[in-house]
Parts: sequence; structure tokens; C-alpha cells
Amino acid sequence: MGEGCTPLLTRDFAGMEVGVKPEWFNPTGSFKDRGTTVMISVLAAQGVAAILEDSSGNGGSSVAAYAAAAGIGATILTPASTSSAKVQQSRAHGAAVDLVPGTRQATADEAVRRSATTCYASHNWHPYFLQGTKLLAYEIWEDLGFTAPDAVVLPCGAGSLVLGCRLGFDELVAAGEIPRPPRLLVSQPEHCAPLVRAFHGLPEQDPRPTVAEGTAIARPVRAPEVLAAVRATGGDMVAVPEAEIGPATMELARTGLYAEPTSAQVLPALRAFRARGALDPGERVVTVLTGSALKAADAVAQLMVQAVP
Repeated sequence: MGEGCTPLLTRDFAGMEVGVKPEWFNPTGSFKDRGTTVMISVLAAQGVAAILEDSSGNGGSSVAAYAAAAGIGATILTPASTSSAKVQQSRAHGAAVDLVPGTRQATADEAVRRSATTCYASHNWHPYFLQGTKLLAYEIWEDLGFTAPDAVVLPCGAGSLVLGCRLGFDELVAAGEIPRPPRLLVSQPEHCAPLVRAFHGLPEQDPRPTVAEGTAIARPVRAPEVLAAVRATGGDMVAVPEAEIGPATMELARTGLYAEPTSAQVLPALRAFRARGALDPGERVVTVLTGSALKAADAVAQLMVQAVP
């Protein structure tokens, strides 16, 4: 449906010139389309007639759209607190949307229970999803004149973006196109940062609500793989304070980038990585904005009210 080929823009953040990949240029408004197109194509070729997906929003609306295009029936499970625009988008594509009370993890648990009777097309579990997501790495390489950046800064919930980038850049190394993969620098909201805490050897902590809803995954199913990917590239992880996510959303908007709060956390993450020495001013850095704030209109409206003096 025309996914991919998003632009690489340039902005000055954290005293550095940063390449920015606005992934809302994909058909449903988020990077998830890259993986969904491959996953749904495989399921359609296998003759699957109905699927189940769990999502905090972007993954669900992406699966709903591509299932509609493929003639596959879709049921999307999503937290009851999910942005209404994302729920509306999934329903508009013809998917049945079931709102699940409680946390994002409760939605994932419900999906696993229902997978006993329906094909579970999970963007977090299905191996072919990463075969689409990895193309973001190839595209960054192409955008930079067939070279790799020194580092890529990514928001992370369950980690499909991290794993996809790791896979794509590793393939470029194996093909002899780049000498080494870029460092993967990963952020999570402090209110729900299980991967960051595990990376730094900190004890587990109960999740709290966060405006960065797309990364509010309490128990990422591929946590060991995500941690290994970051470590293998010499990367780092940081937990972004909740109080910094809203202002970052508005700051990005003031540069013309209308990113949802889930994506906007990369801005304070950039500054944190720079402060701790994980980034140097002269390095070539790319960051990914995973989805549009048009899909989180209620959350952004609330942030604007809070920003009024």
C-alpha cells in the first residue's frame, strides 16, 4: 500500500545535527506498516481467513488496514485507555475492536488466551513482522548515501523497532556494505521502563500510567533479544521522566514535527545520551519518530492545556 520511503529530515537537537525519520508518512501513520505488510502478505499466502492482534493503538490500526486490503477478517484487542483516534481508525477499516480493561499487559494476556482459537497475528511475536521492520535500517543507509550513522535513537515498548534495526544493519554488515552496525540508543518512559531497568541491573518496578502509551509494555515478550541487540552494538538505554515527555511533544511540534508523545520521548533521550557521553557532537545520529500526533489528539490536547501558564 505504499509503505516505506519516508523522508530523512534534519534538525538541531541537543547541540547536534540530527537526522529525523518521520514514520507517519506510512499509510496508517506509523512505522508499524513496514512490518505489517510482510506479515499480512505471508498470512494471506497461507490462506488464513481471520486473525487476532493486540495493540496499544498503532499496531492494531496497521493490522486492521492491511487485513482489509488482503480480505482477512481482523479482531483487535486494545486497552480501554487507548486514544480514541486509533480505535476509530481500526473500526473504520472493518476490524472488530474489543476494549480490554486495565493495563497494556492485560490486553496482551487476553490475546494469548484467545490465540487458542484464532490465528494470533502479533506484531510482537510473528517472525515475519521483523522482516518488514528491518527495511528501516536499509532505508536509513540509503538516505545517508549508502553509509551507516554512528548511532540510531529509538523509542521502545516491546522492541520490534530495535530488533528490526538490528536485523537490517547486521545484514548490511554481512553483505560488506557497512563496516559495523550503528549503536542502538533506546528510550522508554520512566513510568514503564522494564527493559531499561533490566539493562542497567535495576530491580523490577510496577508500571504506572504514561502519556507515551505506545511504549507502555510491562513484560516485553522478546526482552532478552532486545537487550542483547543493544549490548551487541555498544548501545545504551535511558528512562525518560514523565514530566519531560509532554514538553518534548510540544517542542517537536514547534519545529513542524507533529509526533505523538510515544515518539517525542526521543528528544529528552537524545539530551540524556549526550549528557552521559553516549553521543558525541560530531557523530552522525538518526532518530525515529514512530507515529503521528494526529492519532493521539486527546493526549496532545491535554498536554496543551497543561502547558498554558
